[in-house]
Amino acid sequence: MRGQVVAVSLIALALVLLPALAPRDNVLNWVFLALLYGALAQSWNLLGGFGGQVNLGHAAFFGLGSLVTRTLWLNQVPLPLALVAGTAAATAMGVIIGAPSLRLRGPYFAIGTLAVAEILRITTANALPEVSFLPTTYLAGYRLLPRYYLALGLVSAVTFVAWWLTRSRFGYGLAAVREDADVAEAIGVHAFSHKLLAFVLSSLFAGMAGGLFAYYHVSYYLQFPFNPIWTFDALLITFLGGAGTVWGPLVGAGFFLLLRETLALRLVELHLLIFGIVFVLVVLVFPGGFVAAWRALATRSERSLQ
Repeated sequence: MRGQVVAVSLIALALVLLPALAPRDNVLNWVFLALLYGALAQSWNLLGGFGGQVNLGHAAFFGLGSLVTRTLWLNQVPLPLALVAGTAAATAMGVIIGAPSLRLRGPYFAIGTLAVAEILRITTANALPEVSFLPTTYLAGYRLLPRYYLALGLVSAVTFVAWWLTRSRFGYGLAAVREDADVAEAIGVHAFSHKLLAFVLSSLFAGMAGGLFAYYHVSYYLQFPFNPIWTFDALLITFLGGAGTVWGPLVGAGFFLLLRETLALRLVELHLLIFGIVFVLVVLVFPGGFVAAWRALATRSERSLQ
């Protein structure tokens, strides 16, 4: 346990000092993207990994946070207020969507959330078809550094919540609901309230990640953050690293970006197919993701030394 704390502390310190240690923007930009994807995957993990509820409409909350933040920020609202508004909008949507949809089980819940995200994507594409550009005054003051530290703060916050779920009474109740909702109800755990709170927390952090996306990009179509790719990337990263673990989404995000960039550069036409095959192989060989594989190897090493 002490070794894990020391390792995490050293990594956190390295990330804080990274802009000074590696001032090149391409390095900082890559790490920023890893943090953004890690935060988004971790937000999906709060519900999908710890709660066992497969949300295929996660992009709805990411997109809503992005849309509200971008719109307010470009209309002279201070960035902190715009980010808070985008997060609040995604959180409110989480309550509105979660309350009825979480009464559905299995594939019905997954399909219902996917339908909501697609409705928002199509509506945004029809209502706001133009590309959103940063004005020249914003471009003149564009700096990657504040965006990087904002991403670091976001991933730290959502990871802390994931850590809290592994040690809190609420987290134990959520794990019981994930394993068997009926048994959880029988022992006094209110399954619906646990799932709803996990859904709201997941939506909140997805909205924050969407707001960060809006603050980072110079130009993009406003419907793009509603694209299902953001849901499936978050799901993929979570399962690669280890669903229901604290560090899995962060490990998965780093691996995902490294592999994606390598394949996209060398095998432009086939990289998506190869990535899908790699994902299937990883899930088959390591069902618990990289974190579970590492724990198994560490346990085996300890036994061999005894």
